[in-house]
Amino acid sequence: MALSSSAPTLPVPQPSVAARPALIKRLYRRIERAIVPFLLLVGWEIFSRSGVLPPALLPAPSQVLVAWADWVFATDGNTQTYSGHWIFDVAASATRVFAGFAISTLLGVSIGMAIGWSRTVERLIEPVLQILRPVPPVSWIPLAIIWFGIANKPAIFLVFLGSFFPILLSTIHGVKTCDRNLLRAGAMTGGTPGKLLRYIVFPAALPSIFSGLRIAVGSAWMLTVTAEMVAVKSGVGYVLWDSYYFLRYDIVIAAMVSIGLLGYLSDLAIKLIAGRVLRWQRGSTLQAKEG
Repeated sequence: MALSSSAPTLPVPQPSVAARPALIKRLYRRIERAIVPFLLLVGWEIFSRSGVLPPALLPAPSQVLVAWADWVFATDGNTQTYSGHWIFDVAASATRVFAGFAISTLLGVSIGMAIGWSRTVERLIEPVLQILRPVPPVSWIPLAIIWFGIANKPAIFLVFLGSFFPILLSTIHGVKTCDRNLLRAGAMTGGTPGKLLRYIVFPAALPSIFSGLRIAVGSAWMLTVTAEMVAVKSGVGYVLWDSYYFLRYDIVIAAMVSIGLLGYLSDLAIKLIAGRVLRWQRGSTLQAKEG
């Protein structure tokens, strides 16, 4: 009996029916996030044009956008000396933020690991840190100017002060809440204190450390703007304060929005890095939800 040469036809896989609702759901979520900002801008525009306040005191969003565009792209020169200098102002502020933030991250994580791991270090260092922690970073401005002069250094110093303690306390919390069973298991397999810190304690503390970094980067932007208003003659904070003296409130608001946007992007960058580094945590979280 002859065998048929034609191979059996396999069913062609059809696109998932659930893909379309998932796409619609993502689109809806993005629209949902934009509803409140859109309504705020519309309300602000209407209120500014209603005449309740003089337009010079509360510029409309459209007016702020025109000033911001000239500050960024030098479109028509209406911001005068600031025209086209936005990228340089942002670069100056960002340099101070990331310099102070990097120093505070290095010291905050190192000292926090030491305090959380060693009771001796905790007894020696923590009292001094707890005394310094309630002191507002702004109160250090006179000393910062005396010590470092009018330049980048006082701003970096203030950024460091503002972002150091959130990182420090988050690191201490992460180390102290490390699972003791993991430490016992590591010690039973011959792990030295150094290896326990490197391979067990530090990874276990990373979620808390990243939480502290996200808090600290917001404080860093706030402090660098404060320093630029007083101790520095460049940057977004300086433009904000200088434009206030010339009654250019449209530039003031544009500077405020710029600071908020830069802070949001910095937080987003840390969040993305945390998502890559803490992939193991995301997997365990999903498994816990499924269970």
